[in-house]
Amino acid sequence: MPNEIIREVIIGYGHENVLSTHRSTLEFTKDMHLSKKGDCILIVAIDKGLNELSEEFKKALKEKDTKLIIRIEVDDITEEINAQGNPQLSLNDPNEIVIRKSEHISQRTLAVQSNKAAKDISREIVEKLKNPKQQAKVTLLVYKKIDNFIEKTK
Repeated sequence: MPNEIIREVIIGYGHENVLSTHRSTLEFTKDMHLSKKGDCILIVAIDKGLNELSEEFKKALKEKDTKLIIRIEVDDITEEINAQGNPQLSLNDPNEIVIRKSEHISQRTLAVQSNKAAKDISREIVEKLKNPKQQAKVTLLVYKKIDNFIEKTK
């Protein structure tokens, strides 16, 4: 059965206090300021929160066993994260996007059962994102199953 890909793109920036050392979560935020306590935050000043993602994307992400790829691009470096959607996601936080290795769900959760957290992100990307002028592109790719697909045999 084929899949349809639903895509969202988020643009954000680095910050001098980016640490990216948290062991179980990764976060992107609309906030412009970042303290050293925000060790899960990789990207600040993002241009959209969870509540601004398309309804089509949110619906697909809430389907059972939905696969999500999070692609982070900084200059010519790309990092990919594999995670899962979940029917219990609310996807309505206006400021923060959190990816979790665990199955914990809150208003801020984009995805669960991620194969990477902040500490797993390429140190080259982290170093680049310590520059507040450094732009980052995050592409979210949901693979939606097409239920009504009928294969032609002729």
